[in-house]
Amino acid sequence: MPPKTLEGVSEKELDAWKAEFDVCDTLRVLGHEVLPLGVYDDLAPIRNALSEFQPHITFMLLEEFHGVVTYDFAVISYLELMQQPYTGCNPRGLLLSKDKALSKKILTYHRIQTPRFAVFPLGRIVHRPKKLAFPLFVKSVTEDASYGISQASIVHNDQQLAERVAFVHDKAKDDAIAEQYIEGREIYVGVIGNQRLQTFPPWEMDFGKMPADVARIATSQVKWNRKYQEKHGITTHEATDLQGELADRISKICKRVYRALNMSGYARMDLRLTERGEIYVLEANANPNIEYGEDFAESAEKGGVDYDSLLQRILNLGLRYKADWMIS
Repeated sequence: MPPKTLEGVSEKELDAWKAEFDVCDTLRVLGHEVLPLGVYDDLAPIRNALSEFQPHITFMLLEEFHGVVTYDFAVISYLELMQQPYTGCNPRGLLLSKDKALSKKILTYHRIQTPRFAVFPLGRIVHRPKKLAFPLFVKSVTEDASYGISQASIVHNDQQLAERVAFVHDKAKDDAIAEQYIEGREIYVGVIGNQRLQTFPPWEMDFGKMPADVARIATSQVKWNRKYQEKHGITTHEATDLQGELADRISKICKRVYRALNMSGYARMDLRLTERGEIYVLEANANPNIEYGEDFAESAEKGGVDYDSLLQRILNLGLRYKADWMIS
């Protein structure tokens, strides 16, 4: 739950609710009446707010319910059952995109290039398919925000694979996925829209002065540890050299992924671009971080959409989304 002002707030305190504050503060500046609502494991506060506050739309910033990251789709489903408009992705798109294994199967069906992979269910013995060659990148099937990802996530033999899968099983209490590690540039592309889609300029993770023998992957240290970022000069910025035909290919692939996974509202696509110009889709992230100054908002601004306009567009898309209850 964000405060109404930043007066007396330290930078460390700010991290916990920066996105929520930026959204609420900007919406108020735009003239909207906003009721922030903190939810953990009970739907009653949502039901009461819908009845008493009677919002025109709910701005979805919830990342988990009862500590489970995959339950965000269930909360959105509840809003649909309550015939309540909301921002961001619909339940089906959330469900499909959150499951890394399922989404990769769908992308493979649509002939969208994604790394080869295998899933190792919780509690099962690890048997690597012969077609899956090392090095491999091991992570949770459903967790996001680089949870449990470190340099040890890149494995080079069967013993390391078994150890890392066991680590994921223990830490995330979830199935593990091992995918072909693609050497290349880490590219992020914002997509916004329901039927008519727009992509924002490609953004790149710059790994700075990290040692040459370290894998260029977005570990939790790389993503969230500011001291680590400053030490190694890790930044994100516009990939200014991705222009012309390559930029068009990237945009088209991201839109194809968005549609294949039945997404709506807005999303961020995580890609790998090899030296040969091959584009691999790593993940599709519904409802990505939209705090001011972060990648999605910065990319939107480069694409001609400032922060105020971005949030208003997200609201408009939510109001225009045709949920099943509206059609029936």
